[in-house]
Amino acid sequence: MLKLRHLFLSSALCLAAPALADQRFEASLAGHAILPAFTMAVPPADAPRDALVSGKFAGPGNLRVDTPGAVMGDTGAMHGNRQTGIAFPFIGQPVQGFSGIKPVANEPGHYWVLTDNGFGNRRNSPDALLMFHKVRPDWTTGQVALLQTTFLRDPLRRIAFRIAYEGTEQRYLTGADFDLESIQPLPDGSFMIGDEFGPFLIHISADGIVQRVIETRLDGQVLMSPDHPALQVAASPTAGVPFRVRRSGGYEGMALTPDGQTLWALLEQPLFAINSDQPEGQFLRILEYSVPRMEWTGRSLRYRLEAGATAIGDFNFIDATRALVIERDNGEGDPGLACAQGVRPSSQQPCFPLPARFKRVYLVDMAQPDAEGFVRKIGHIDLMAIRDPEGRARLRGDRPADAPRDRFTFPFFTIENVAAVDGDHIIVGNDNNLPFSAGRHFFQADANEFILLRVSELLRAR
Repeated sequence: MLKLRHLFLSSALCLAAPALADQRFEASLAGHAILPAFTMAVPPADAPRDALVSGKFAGPGNLRVDTPGAVMGDTGAMHGNRQTGIAFPFIGQPVQGFSGIKPVANEPGHYWVLTDNGFGNRRNSPDALLMFHKVRPDWTTGQVALLQTTFLRDPLRRIAFRIAYEGTEQRYLTGADFDLESIQPLPDGSFMIGDEFGPFLIHISADGIVQRVIETRLDGQVLMSPDHPALQVAASPTAGVPFRVRRSGGYEGMALTPDGQTLWALLEQPLFAINSDQPEGQFLRILEYSVPRMEWTGRSLRYRLEAGATAIGDFNFIDATRALVIERDNGEGDPGLACAQGVRPSSQQPCFPLPARFKRVYLVDMAQPDAEGFVRKIGHIDLMAIRDPEGRARLRGDRPADAPRDRFTFPFFTIENVAAVDGDHIIVGNDNNLPFSAGRHFFQADANEFILLRVSELLRAR
């Protein structure tokens, strides 16, 4: 294989080389742009007044808190209950938490990004409006321009279940209705958005109006998560509720083929085996959807998770068959500042209880599944070991004193944005889970960071 690779590299045709199985490629930081964590959007004038203050139910017990800034954000028990320095409820709607990205056609340097569902689940997000944006990162200044915000709504009453703002004319959608995680612009100017609650595909017009809501089907059966609106708590505590999709395990990634004809929808976590509380395997399902027919084709593939990974973060094609996938663990923070066993973080002993260790971008080939339907992994880059020889990083955060200056990390809990920029570069972004994540600093809410990575060898590998 190595001799063959050398022959390819030295050939006059300059053909891209076939990568070794799961080969690691280097990534170099070419740009870094930051949208501040505390970035708010004004609700539409015809939205319910309830939306003027968001996060009223995001505190303890999901009980209403009407006073803005009354509850301090913290990272939760898994990450040591570290305070993040930003308090809620918020006056306005947080732009935060980008959970999907796609370059804007014919507008180089511009991107569609999708705001996550609000504050993390159905119970705490009924006043968080669902929206997507057009942004432009400026790699020279390090700033991110927020150019356009589109709010989702259902005035045509295409949603069959009751929504939070059911009794209103415009029927703006909230984080109690859907959990938006992936976005793809379609050839006719409309968008398809992937949801985690159903999980559903949501087809919307360019101005955010719902056109259809599409149930998920696998092998002819509807797939549901425990948050599907058709499910309810059983009358008996011993009675089971039939679902196979994990909570927060829906469409974290959704890729559109360059011809605009086929969507591949990638579940974030493994399905439960039928009639079981155990995963069907250490793999994820990728379901094929026909855009012209607006229906599932019945075909599915499998994506194998690496040891140490718990979920995927995003999924986008770079050509007709190859695609980028973010694969990650649940950690946040520099592993060189991990808490000692039994130590809880404090101002006197700052540390990261569950630091980031597995944060990668994989290149896969969808055209060469094996006999079991697994897509082929070509190689990856490590987001915890990015080269920065030119000092492009604008923010490095809390890390060990002896950390190399020419190394940059992306140590975030949820990294949910990746797309190709050109033949040499990709863009990667985090979901900052405002105000609940602090991976860059011990006690400071994460900003919305975008990084431009030079990954020529990865993009040329086959």
